[in-house]
Amino acid sequence: MRIKVALGIWLLSITLAWMAVAPPDLGLSPLVDAQGAALGWWKLRQHAIYLSGLWSISLMALVMLLALRLPLFDRLMGGMDQVYRLHKWAGIAAALTAIAHWGAKESSGWIKALWGRAGKPEHDAVLPWLTDSRGFAKDLGEWAFYLLLAMVALTLLSRLLSYKHWSLLHRAMPVLFLALVMHAVALMPLSFWALPLGLLMGSLLALGSLAALWSLAGWVGRSRSHVARIQEVAALGDAGTDAPIEVICAMPSSWRGHRAGQFVFVRFDSTEGAHPFTIASAPHALGNSPEGEPLLRLVIKPLGDYTRTLHKRLRAGQRVDIEGPYGRFDGKGSRHRQQVWVAAGVGVTPFLALLEARQPGLTANGRDPAPVHMHYCTRDARRDPLLSRLQKLCALAQPPVPLTVHSEAQGQRLKPQHLQSEPGPLDIWFCGPQGLGDTLHEHARGPNRWRLHRESFVMR
Repeated sequence: MRIKVALGIWLLSITLAWMAVAPPDLGLSPLVDAQGAALGWWKLRQHAIYLSGLWSISLMALVMLLALRLPLFDRLMGGMDQVYRLHKWAGIAAALTAIAHWGAKESSGWIKALWGRAGKPEHDAVLPWLTDSRGFAKDLGEWAFYLLLAMVALTLLSRLLSYKHWSLLHRAMPVLFLALVMHAVALMPLSFWALPLGLLMGSLLALGSLAALWSLAGWVGRSRSHVARIQEVAALGDAGTDAPIEVICAMPSSWRGHRAGQFVFVRFDSTEGAHPFTIASAPHALGNSPEGEPLLRLVIKPLGDYTRTLHKRLRAGQRVDIEGPYGRFDGKGSRHRQQVWVAAGVGVTPFLALLEARQPGLTANGRDPAPVHMHYCTRDARRDPLLSRLQKLCALAQPPVPLTVHSEAQGQRLKPQHLQSEPGPLDIWFCGPQGLGDTLHEHARGPNRWRLHRESFVMR
């Protein structure tokens, strides 16, 4: 819902600012005059070109700003994962409005075929020093439009590209945005630079351009970047290359700590790029290295081509670049609502940290947290390498956390009906596959009085 509200407010603001500088009657009446000139149709086409163009470039500016991973957006959206969801949907909306912009431009053909050129308005005046750049700006915008569609299509069809190649392609987006800024500034009517639209668009284009340059310089997340080293690497279980690996990282003095449930962007290999991984340990739970460095744990499940090779690549003493922490998946809620945690597969990692934070001696401020009931979904409980650790943490937590295990191999698949027996309205914290999360979301929208909190690590 936050994504829809944010995009709605963004587009409404641009629309209202445009209406403040547009003609009061918009010049649309009549669409076709008594002489057969399509005055209103030509004017409607012109308005559609301008408004769709304003929408598209403003959404791309939003995409650039969200890519900076600023703490302000983290707070407003309730977590960096939600910031990335808004980033994705703003990019899709920018592409759709760009298609509308292109379609409005190409509509001149059928207007001419029906009514001729009569009534077609002259080109609006633009900024004086850019008058001679009109032709270049049009061509630049057209090629940038085609590239934008291609990049958005490849992003949506993520299976066609590995994360590495997708990440490299995505780094070209700031260059594309700067080209479209040139297109917008050179072709935006001079009247549009009046208040309030001029101030709004000028600010967005300037801030978006600065964000694009910041991204191209490789400075995104710079203030939260830390050069750590691997203290220990171990495979969990006996599943070979399919076994999760536990990576203990020794953090430098620049690390200011984290909260249970947060995640970091981790780069083990400079040629691969950063991947998001949840911190699977509570603050101070692992203590320090012999050198006095604070330790944190990552539990990485081999889900893709890259993570399947990590058990061969990683070794103790190796450098690792860590950016963060990010996220607000804290497992907290109102004491007037029953807390329910639902973990599935590798989605158990934030709950390992949250449970560690409930162990004796680590409970914040010496105050017992609210009671919680946990559900864990696994393919096969008999072979799950994390289940024994999870059971121990639940048993020793203060207060103890009841744990219900749903083993698919034993036909114990979790269904929303299993949660309806919980007393009172529920605060449900879920981390796991999208399908199960969507199912819980659908039930939360019904009469169940559920509040569903989801962690989404789909960063593309």
